[in-house]
Amino acid sequence: MSQGSNFVDYVKICCRSGKGGAGSAHLHRDILTSMGGPDGGDGGRGGHIIVKGSIHIWTLLHLKYRKHIIAEDGGAGGSSHKFGKQGKDEILEVPLGTIAKDAETGEILFEITKDGETKILTAGGRGGLGNAHFKNSVQQTPRFAQPGEQGQEVWNILELKVLADVGLVGFPNAGKSTLLSVVSAAKPEIADYPFTTIVPNLGIVSYRGGKSFVMADIPGIIEGASKGKGLGYRFLRHIERNSVLLFMVPADTSRSIKEEYEILKSELESYNPELMQKPHVLAITKSDMLDDELMEEMKQDLPAIPSIFISSVAEKNILELKDMLWKAIEG
Repeated sequence: MSQGSNFVDYVKICCRSGKGGAGSAHLHRDILTSMGGPDGGDGGRGGHIIVKGSIHIWTLLHLKYRKHIIAEDGGAGGSSHKFGKQGKDEILEVPLGTIAKDAETGEILFEITKDGETKILTAGGRGGLGNAHFKNSVQQTPRFAQPGEQGQEVWNILELKVLADVGLVGFPNAGKSTLLSVVSAAKPEIADYPFTTIVPNLGIVSYRGGKSFVMADIPGIIEGASKGKGLGYRFLRHIERNSVLLFMVPADTSRSIKEEYEILKSELESYNPELMQKPHVLAITKSDMLDDELMEEMKQDLPAIPSIFISSVAEKNILELKDMLWKAIEG
């Protein structure tokens, strides 16, 4: 299986929580007592379907083929005030950055952002009360108990948005994968043609003084991505989760650098205007082919954001770029 087919960031699942167990309507009987009072225990709660965050999982692949998630029913209450057995919860481990939604309404239910964090996706039915609860001065020996509450059956969506400190934004072939491979231990697929990256790649970038930050190479967007063209729309959502956006424009672009940056920016803005509030940094890639004179000339027409000329292959200005990114993250 290729890396592309291993990365799953969207699943739709049918969740059926457990039914609550029935309360018991038992009346106490023993050798000395032929007509005892009520001693029926409560039924057990039905199993919940629970979502749990894990730093060891990067994809929703393990849930792709589990269309139906079913939790266990609760057990019935017994005599002598015995509680019924609680139904076993079904726990779904998910990557950090996973959002749970109601599939019918699209309403966001919750989001998982921490390792070990748990949220109930579908609650199990409550167990019924035993007849001991219904004894009163008028009714000394109630011969009835509550049935257990039904479980729920709902369709839910789990959607992953990659959490990273720096998101790389650029057209295909802008050199994003090459930069990630140089600054981190990530091994993205790299080739000299567009659309090599079809899944987000994450890398831990080491910085001065033992510090580090997470960089995500988001697949190259194209003009019209925000309208759902190409791979665009599916991957734009990952950019929402990045603290800083590093725009990457190659020095040999057929347009001006400013023009290409404006196109990338307008794609992001039409998808989600809030992305404009994040710090933007511009890296002009493949600049080992430029001499100082040409760079000075190009600087006159750059957008008014922090920018730097880099070459991942020649490792030119890579440490300076890390400094700029760290400053933006901290800021």
